[in-house]
Amino acid sequence: MTPGQAQDDRDVPDDVLRAVEATLFAAEEPMSVEQLSTHLEGADVRPALKELEEHYRDRGIRLVERGRRWQFQTAPDLAHLLRREREQLRRLSRAATEVLAIVAYHEPVSRAEIEAIRGVQTAKGTLDVLMEAGWVRVAGRREVPGRPVIYATTPEFLTHFGLSSRRDLPGIDELKAAGLLDPVEDAYAELVAQGGPEDEAEDSETDEHVITTSDSGALEKPEESA
Repeated sequence: MTPGQAQDDRDVPDDVLRAVEATLFAAEEPMSVEQLSTHLEGADVRPALKELEEHYRDRGIRLVERGRRWQFQTAPDLAHLLRREREQLRRLSRAATEVLAIVAYHEPVSRAEIEAIRGVQTAKGTLDVLMEAGWVRVAGRREVPGRPVIYATTPEFLTHFGLSSRRDLPGIDELKAAGLLDPVEDAYAELVAQGGPEDEAEDSETDEHVITTSDSGALEKPEESA
């Protein structure tokens, strides 16, 4: 079935369908429904997005929603064909890894709440590293005395880890089954269960976990190809 082909349960104008497809293909960044609608002079784009998502489901590229924003990306089984031979090392300390997990599972969360869950003070640079990586953002202030800053994850965090939303975050059993929970690092299990480690030692920024990432096989437009 081609985009715009008549269906019994949907009637998407062909011009809207083609406009949404072209706009997303040319966009430099993922776009929300509201952004698409505004760009297309108030058109109802939701039916077109659903039809395009179905059309591209089994093709070389797919239309996916990540953090309420839509984008084209290469099908996972073909990503290796477009992967650039360039690796980027992101060095995250144990503290940064724990803080990122806490923000992801508990957002929006303040620094004091992060420290309460971890049971230790959080160094100032830890949150800075996560914000520089584009995975954590300032989400406002909590309306309590002192109005502390609160933090949340970003759409880039969801995209990097292949999540459609925070509902797709793995549970404890999934993390253990995948071998991502070390027996001595039960802090993850505790933080997801609303608990926290009992260790009151000072925060350490030297016990580093090295995360090796490479460019994802995201859709590469012809004009951008080397």
